[in-house]
Parts: sequence; structure tokens; C-alpha cells
Amino acid sequence: MASSTIRRTLSAFFAAAVVAGLAACSSGADGSPPGDNGATGDAKITIGVASDEPGVSEKVDGGYQGFDVDTAAFVAGKLGVPTKNITWKPLDQAERVTALEKGEVDLVVSTFSITPDREQKVSFSKPYFVAHQDLLIRRNDDTIVSPQTLDGKTLCAASGTTSADYVTANYKGKITLREAPTWSECVRSLANGDVDAVSTDDLILAGFAADPKYNGVLRVIGKGFNDETYGIGIKKGDTATVDKVNAALKEYIDSGAWKRSLDTWVAPSGYKLPSPPNIG
Repeated sequence: MASSTIRRTLSAFFAAAVVAGLAACSSGADGSPPGDNGATGDAKITIGVASDEPGVSEKVDGGYQGFDVDTAAFVAGKLGVPTKNITWKPLDQAERVTALEKGEVDLVVSTFSITPDREQKVSFSKPYFVAHQDLLIRRNDDTIVSPQTLDGKTLCAASGTTSADYVTANYKGKITLREAPTWSECVRSLANGDVDAVSTDDLILAGFAADPKYNGVLRVIGKGFNDETYGIGIKKGDTATVDKVNAALKEYIDSGAWKRSLDTWVAPSGYKLPSPPNIG
């Protein structure tokens, strides 16, 4: 749990100093941890992340790795927290809002799409990535080429996500929607033939399609049909932290660390990297 002691430690740090220095944050291919961006001291932070999204946020023997993990580590460094003092808390998709509301985490960096409904409950940073909702299918399936061809099909999406919400709102009655706690469970069901497609952000789907377990078995349609804008989740009303996180994200992008992370973790899947968002 993100205790009051952690929050007091961070608050004291923010009041005492401005963190300086820049270091590349991307975890290397050898599994080395992200850089600390000059952060020193005893400040600590708890960050909610996904544990099952290859290339984006995945639990491995050495900890966590992927684009969202690099993003979180860079931001933490700019908040004065060295990587060794980050507590990574795995969250299912439906747990992200409540984890912030209950104070179980200080930040959520977990392909967390900014929506008006969520903004009623938590605060968000400015966007650090824009993905597009797409479909993952079995490689030899030529019957599904777009959402309009899902009639009579069974689609899987993680519960508590905008992907599930969008499909339910726009295609209800035409398909059978099966919800699961995690994307990895949906993808296993697809590979096993229990569902016909998985729908979520193309960034996440590309990671699964490139995973050795599914490479040559699954493929992404490649026709995005809905924008998904990622932000870092912060406790509702904590404007001071929002401002500091936004400043960190701007430096993350401007320094080239944003692109280096994507080149390491995402580009090898064949996913076409977008231009970075403009954080003023």
C-alpha cells in the first residue's frame, strides 16, 4: 500500500529540492534496470503496472520490463525516487482506478486510457502515447477483417477497459463478448480456439503477436478503429504531482528516451512507431 509515510517522504523531497540530471531510462536488452535520472536519497514510491503485456509491461525473473516500465522509472527518477526504491504493484485492468482511490499506489502507468468517466475519479497526466484499438486473430482466419465482420463471433476483452466498453456500446447484439481479468488470459483463449478475436490497443496486441509463444500463430488486423490516449494515473486532485509528472514526461520525450524505449521493446514486433505527443 502507498502509505502516508511514502507520501510524506515525497512531499518533503519536492519541497526541498529540484532534481537535476538526465540519464537514459530504457532497460537494456540484457535486462539491466532503467537509469535513475540523477535521483538519490531514500524517497520511495509505489507504481501500479500491468504484469502480462509483452513489450509494454511484463513481469520477468529480474522484475518488470517494457515501455510502460521505462516510462514509470523515468518519471520516478524525476520525482527523486531511484529505481531501487520503486515498489511495482501488478494490477488487473479493472483495479487501476480503485487502487488510486484507496491509496494502494501513488501512480498508475499501465496503458491507462484517459476518458471523461475516469477523470471523474482520478487525475491524469498529459498523454504520453496514442494507440488505436484493433483486433488480434488467429493467423489463418480470413473471416475477420474489421469490427464489422465480427457478427456471430466471440470476442474477448479485459474487464474494466475502454476496449470492452467500446465494443459493448457499438456492436452489442452482433457479437458475444467474453471478459477476462487480464489480456494474457484473452490471448490464451484465442490461441486455444475458445474465442475468435481479442480487441484492445494495437500496441498491446503487437506485443502479444511478437511473443515467441504466439509468433506465427496470431496476427493483428492492422486497421485501428478507435483512439486510445494513455496518461499516468494520479490520485484525484493532486495537482502538484500532476504538474511534476507532466514536466518529467516532457523531458522523457524531448531527451529521446521515449523513442529509445519504444525502439527497444516495441519496434522489433514490426509495430509502426507513432510520433510522440506534444507535451507543451
